[in-house]
Amino acid sequence: MVSLAVPARHNERLSALVQLAEADAELIQLLKSANVNAVDRSGINDHGEVHVRIVANAALRILRYLTEAGIEPSVVEHHGLTREDAEVVVVLAAWLHDLGIAFHRDEHERYSLILGYSKARQLLAGIYPEPHLTAMAADVMHAVIAHSAEERCLTIEAGVLKVADALDMTQGRSRIPFEAGKVNIHSVSALAVKSVTIERGEERPVRVSVLLSASAGIFQVDELLRRKLSNSTLAPYVEVVARIEGDTEPRLFEVYKL
Repeated sequence: MVSLAVPARHNERLSALVQLAEADAELIQLLKSANVNAVDRSGINDHGEVHVRIVANAALRILRYLTEAGIEPSVVEHHGLTREDAEVVVVLAAWLHDLGIAFHRDEHERYSLILGYSKARQLLAGIYPEPHLTAMAADVMHAVIAHSAEERCLTIEAGVLKVADALDMTQGRSRIPFEAGKVNIHSVSALAVKSVTIERGEERPVRVSVLLSASAGIFQVDELLRRKLSNSTLAPYVEVVARIEGDTEPRLFEVYKL
């Protein structure tokens, strides 16, 4: 059994989802197949089980800081559901968002819809009755398609997934695809990201702190994180700080307050 563990806390529906997903042989194999197409066949960075686990945990952390600050998730505002249900949306969307790479890396977001909707309904069917089952599955699929940098987010949950996806960029794990062994700005900048920390913000609900080993890493912040953040529903709620490791007087590159 593969561990997709997330800190469910007292969210019983999320705990139930985790148990169902970890026992789902089809889901686990699709994640493995997606990673084969990404790493072994396309020569790019990891998009499999490790990635979705990192994204799911980052998404939960971001969402919980937002709700602590009084920002209501879209399933609460539009479907009369709860904050706990929003956690289910972002976690399930994290697990499904790259599933389409099992078909092809190109335009994988749309292939993820093909694979993901039936899988979302299957996993949620034992947890939600109609009409909430369909509402939840639809919002999960919106988050999946909207994780593309160019796609517009219509929900808080979709914005959470889009930003969380970009944050898996520590030391070679960038979401900007780069070919292994090829030296260019993509590979050099990806290796310059030492750590990414999600914490409560000082002026906004969420702060993302990026520690760099070299200034080349700012390319990752600009080209990926800032780009995704600016085209998400989280732009008013997230500040991003990047600095160089080892500076006697840490240089603050920029705090993005979009």
